[in-house]
Parts: sequence; C-alpha cells; structure tokens
Amino acid sequence: MEQRLSIVTLGVADLARSRGFYEALGWKVATEENSDSIVVFDLNGFGFALFPRKELAKDIGVPPPAPATGGVTLAHNVNSKKEVDVLLKEAEGAGATIVKPAEEVFWGGYSGYFSDPDGHLWEIAFNPFSPIKEDGSFSWVS
Repeated sequence: MEQRLSIVTLGVADLARSRGFYEALGWKVATEENSDSIVVFDLNGFGFALFPRKELAKDIGVPPPAPATGGVTLAHNVNSKKEVDVLLKEAEGAGATIVKPAEEVFWGGYSGYFSDPDGHLWEIAFNPFSPIKEDGSFSWVS
C-alpha cells in the first residue's frame, strides 16, 4: 500500500449541520452531486467527506458507533501563532467548542483544540520545525 491518504470520512449525526459548520470555516464543497447523502471537500491532495454516521456503519456492516470520543484528532497546521489564535476564534464563531485554548506546547510549538458539532477533535497548530509549504502542503521535518 502506498504511503498516502485518499479520503478521510467523518461519520456525522446531521449532515446539513456538519456541512454548514465546515462551510462557515470557509471550506468549499467539491461537488453538489449526491450532496444530500455525502458531502466532500477537496483538500490539498485528498478528500475530506462527511457521511451520516448510521449510513457509514450500515455501509461497513457494523453497529452505529457512539459519537466521537477523542481517540483520533485531525490537525490543521499554520505558519504562525497568530494564525492559530485567529483560526480557533473562527472555528468557535462557526459553532465549534474550544476544548483546549492555544498555548505553548512541550514540543516547541503552539496549538489549541476545538471540537466540531459531532465532537470530532481538531488541533490548530504552529510547528516552527515543519513550516507549511507554499502550496499549502505539510511535510514532517525532524
């Protein structure tokens, strides 16, 4: 298997509410096709999808899971501490809950966390050791 992701899909309780939340963050839906059953955003090199939690479980053939529990986080890295603060404020304005305000962190960066309307956790981080490339992509530098 190649070392890459194609699509990250989040199971959500209310597709319209979740779509509205991510659109309020400034994200653009990739296509309106099937937008009443799945919403896909075209990110920098891969897809990010929202799919009703019950339908996702049905598709997989497992019982519907509990709402997000924090076992996984999604990260959005930026190029400055100020950007972290701005994006956390924007997320809160879009309906996110700030779980951990931004602060200096043990590894030398600056980050904070919010949860989306379904409890999926997002980290907004500035990593001075791995700056975001001009095209918006991330590469781990150690």
